[in-house]
Amino acid sequence: MELNVIGAKSLTVSDEVFGGEYKKALVHQVVTAYQAAGRAGTKAQLSRGEMSGTTKKFKKQKGGGARHGDYRAPIFVGGGVTFAAKPRSFEQKVNRKAYRVAIRSIVAELHRQDRLKVVSELSLEKASTKAMIAKLAELEVKGRVLLVSEDATEALYLSARNIPYIHVVDVLALNPVSLVGSDFVIMTVDAVKKVEEWLA
Repeated sequence: MELNVIGAKSLTVSDEVFGGEYKKALVHQVVTAYQAAGRAGTKAQLSRGEMSGTTKKFKKQKGGGARHGDYRAPIFVGGGVTFAAKPRSFEQKVNRKAYRVAIRSIVAELHRQDRLKVVSELSLEKASTKAMIAKLAELEVKGRVLLVSEDATEALYLSARNIPYIHVVDVLALNPVSLVGSDFVIMTVDAVKKVEEWLA
């Protein structure tokens, strides 16, 4: 199949990568797993053994009612928790092949909806927010825009930094959440070739 390249001749790409069907359930699974992997388990309590404080026996063994060792036990106020909660991992296992199929599915759907724009290059001579805004206006994109470059330069990052909802990544940092959350995705020809090589 052919991809239209803005300002250049069309690019021949794989039907399997850019023309496949949209697998909604798989995309949902992969996006959810990606977001879950970024979560940090923060719930934590101290068990009896982790409490600070003396372990000295606070009263004699006999003659004082119930026998006890120290005040760190869960039955005392300020003591440890019986089954203390600990941070847990929210990671979900996703096979590498399934992950690639999901990315392929998202890219193909972006192309079908005409939300994937391909340009010959994404380069700026110097960091300039004004030049970046003009470039985006020229490409007729709005909303949340993801710029994907094969080797994103510092000037490109700095130019997009002050514009709301514009995100610059290289191919290696491409992820399902960024793709799904973008209104438009702009890729360079080199980035398209790299993505095709990765997903083929």
